[in-house]
Amino acid sequence: MVNDAKLSFSDVAVHYGAEKAFSGLSCEVKEHEIFGIIGPAGAGKTSLLRAINRMDDFNSEMRVSGRIALDGRDVREWRNVYALRQRIGVVFPLPVGLPLSVFENVALSPRLRGIRNREELNAIVERCLRRAALWDEVKDRLDTLGSLLSGGQQQRLTIARALSQEPEVLLLDEFSIAVDPVTTMRIEDVLRSLREELTIVLVTNLVQQARRLADRTAFMLGGELVEVGETETLFCGGTQDNRTREYLEGRFG
Repeated sequence: MVNDAKLSFSDVAVHYGAEKAFSGLSCEVKEHEIFGIIGPAGAGKTSLLRAINRMDDFNSEMRVSGRIALDGRDVREWRNVYALRQRIGVVFPLPVGLPLSVFENVALSPRLRGIRNREELNAIVERCLRRAALWDEVKDRLDTLGSLLSGGQQQRLTIARALSQEPEVLLLDEFSIAVDPVTTMRIEDVLRSLREELTIVLVTNLVQQARRLADRTAFMLGGELVEVGETETLFCGGTQDNRTREYLEGRFG
């Protein structure tokens, strides 16, 4: 039987010093699915994304145990963390624009991979901006500083920049915090189209966003993975744990 897991987690725990973020987490993320992670603040959702992308390498307080594997290979086995991160793109809650033009924000990663040909860079930049539903809005001002774009445009620019790495997995952490509802819906449309090319892990505090987007959803609470299930099944009452049902019904969180 073929294992279609893109990411797998076995007894994963994250601590910051003596403080536990979460522990005992075991599950799988399938290839080409949108995997939602929901739960109240402090559940450990963002810490899980950090562990996937080995952000603890640059945080002496953060300690990760257990096994996280990409295509069956433990992410800790990668000697070059930057090569790992080329395969795993991240979009943070607030747009983090580089002090560069729109063009150079997207072209930076290809340049770092050794691409110098201007026509090739032009094609990459246009393709990534189109995939992020931003090309039509910025095609006539590619030399403008990315920081001068609107908040929603900047968030889509961070998605385009992540896509320029040609990742296999895209991690999104509360991408809609700083954008308006219309832009949120546009980005959600982008994510649906990217499902055909990527595996997406979506952390969100908006349970209805998880329902709209995620194929499967994980519920985390108090540093514990409570359950994972088909999204529509969870939302239609097919939960295995009363805590999940109460959270989805808005009784806490």
